[in-house]
Order: sequence, then structure tokens, then C-alpha cells
Amino acid sequence: MACNSCATGEDGQPKGCKNNGTCGTDSCNKLTVFDWLANMSLPNGQKPFIGVEVRFKNGRKHYYKNTENLTLSIGDIVATQAKSGHDIGMVTLTGELVSIQMKRKKVRLDDAENVLKIYRKASQKDIDIWSTARDKEEPMKVRARQFAIDLNLKMKISDIEFQGDGSKATFYYTAEERVDFRELIKVFAREFRTRIEMKQVGFRQEAARLGGIGSCGRELCCSTWLTDFRSVSTSAARYQQLSLNPLKLAGQCGKLKCCLNYELDSYLDALKAFPKSDIKLYTEKGNAVCQKTDIFKGLMWYAYEGEWMNWHIITTEQANEIIEKNKKREKVASLEEYAAEHIEDTKNEFENVVGQDSLTRFDSPKPNKKRKNNKSNRNNKNRNNNKGNTNTNKSQNRNRNQKPKAKTNAKPNAKKD
Repeated sequence: MACNSCATGEDGQPKGCKNNGTCGTDSCNKLTVFDWLANMSLPNGQKPFIGVEVRFKNGRKHYYKNTENLTLSIGDIVATQAKSGHDIGMVTLTGELVSIQMKRKKVRLDDAENVLKIYRKASQKDIDIWSTARDKEEPMKVRARQFAIDLNLKMKISDIEFQGDGSKATFYYTAEERVDFRELIKVFAREFRTRIEMKQVGFRQEAARLGGIGSCGRELCCSTWLTDFRSVSTSAARYQQLSLNPLKLAGQCGKLKCCLNYELDSYLDALKAFPKSDIKLYTEKGNAVCQKTDIFKGLMWYAYEGEWMNWHIITTEQANEIIEKNKKREKVASLEEYAAEHIEDTKNEFENVVGQDSLTRFDSPKPNKKRKNNKSNRNNKNRNNNKGNTNTNKSQNRNRNQKPKAKTNAKPNAKKD
């Protein structure tokens, strides 16, 4: 009884994470509750609470009554009552914490329609039947999607869950509009030879059932700890000054991310000290319009009308002070006298956080370019000198090899005898 990554193998041992359904990453135990009362004994004369929390595929949980007084602990596989037949699930919580969970989810123990009973601990035969039915779900989902495409139905079958005894299959699907799937049910019943139940879920519920990794690198909140899905609007992104890019603001479900609501209250409290951005500041130099706000630092950027490239930084207190003076029909001289106090120093100061050691002590030393250039120039000069010497030597050798001419004492103008 675990997720797909560590499902039970042939020898009864988990295939993947080797934790037998108790992954520390919570991928197996979706939305689990830690039983901090497990090691505490009940007072004398008090009977244990008969309610038990049982988990099924993809984190689906229901509450059952232990009317047979079975000795159950977390991780036991039990056969539970269903509307027809029986189902197989794993016990995730027992004892007094179950009553607290039922009160929080407004489930009453005397509600006979919703709170059924546990039959017994699952036998090996029950587990074998249940495992065989679970193995059929993935190929069935592929075929079911193809049948829906052939019938031109605008729906997506996201998951299939078999009942523990294999007598019924529940098809979970998502759709934008109302879908007439009566013909589809007939095709399913004829092909799969089992009772069919269609159940529509929302896009966020689909993501919670299937799970996944979000853009933050962590598992999806809806599949690990988030139980209530509050509506998320684009105004939450505007208050936090986020760019309205649907690709970045949407989660895997295609809707706005639930985490946009986590820090919204803090932003709203901080924005109470800020004046509205559409209020102009009237000065003797001209009217100023708000261009940008920094909620964390409490600063606002204003620019005069006609001088949109020159922005002046003032604090929220200064902006509120100028607005109060404008309400009294008073004008300040200019924004420069306020903005002069907030000239930012662009120089970055770095500190050595590792003590006396240098962060670059393991880097290979860079060669000295000047020395390298001097050496190359020296080599080039020597090479040129060597070439000149070889040329002179060659010319000298050539002169030595030539025979000297015979000397004549006769003058060129002398007459012959």
C-alpha cells in the first residue's frame, strides 16, 4: 500500500524507496497526521475511540467505526464496508486524534450513511484480489481516454480507482463544461466487464490526486498538506507587484497558484501605510505622479509631469505629509528637498565571511601577461638577430669561395711595342 515509486513487489518488499509506505518525503503518506498520543495510555475506565481513519488510493480518506473491537495500528490493511461489496484500505490514524479530525472536518460518528464499519483485517486473498485490480488501472486508463476521444467528448479521464474486491471501477475526469457520457458508460461496461462510476473533480483536485513537483522544487502543496482550496484571484498578484504572466502564475492544474495567498495578508498590512498610487503630489515645481513603490523598504518613486525620466525617491511618511499639505491647499517647494536624503550609494561592500582564508586560494594562478609579452618580444629579437647573422655568414662564405683575380701592371692607355 504505497505510491507508484515504492509499491509492493513480488516478495512483499517495496520496489523503490524501501520504506514500505512510510516515505520521509510524504509521497506515500499524503496528508498524514502524526499521532502524538500513540505512546500515552488512556485514563482508567475510559474506552478507546472506535473511529478509525483509513486511506485509499491517492490520499483519499474516510472514517470508519471499529465495531468489532479489532486491535488496529497505523499501517494495517483492513477490509472496510462499501455501498456494495467491500473495499481495501490502510489505517492511517487511530485513537483520540480521530475524533479531533472528525470534528474539524464536521463528520459525525452517528452518520450511518457516511461513516461505515470495518469488517476485518485483510487476508492474503483480499490483498491478492486488490493488487490484481490495481494492476489493471493503468492500461484501462489509456483505453478509456481513447474511447472518449472517439466519441468527441470534451473531457479528460485523469485517474481510475478499483474497489478492493474488484467489483467496481471509479473513473475520475475533468471537464470545462457539462458532458453527456451516457454512451461512454455503455462502451466502458461492454469493454471492461465491471460496474462503472463516473466522478467529476476540479482541476486542483486532480493535481492533488496525481501529485507532482512545483516550480519551487518541492512537492505540490495540495498533495502533501493543503486540504482546503481557497479561491485565488489576480488581485493577489497585483498587491504583491508580480508581473501578470499566466505561465509563471499558473500551477500544474492550470489555475493560479495557491501559494499566492500565503503572504497576501502581510502585503495588505504593509500597504495600509502607503498612499494610493493614483494620487498626485502638487508642488511649486510641478505635479508629481507615482511611478513605482517598494513595499519592503517603504519607498516611493515620483516623477514630474513632463520629466518622466527623472525619478525622485521619498518615503511613505513624506508622501503622506505632502498629501496632507495638499489637502490644506498648501504646496511644498519641490520633491528634491525630500529626495536628497535617499540618494542610494551604488558601491557594494563585501565582507570576508570565511576568516583569513582567501576564496581563490585553490584557483590556478593566472600567468603574467606582461612577462609573457616581454619574453615573446625577446625571443623574436633573438630570432631576427640569428637570421641576420646567418645571412652575413653566408655572404662571407660566398666571398671566400670566389677565386681572386690576377693583378696586371699594364696601364690601359699604354702603347704596344
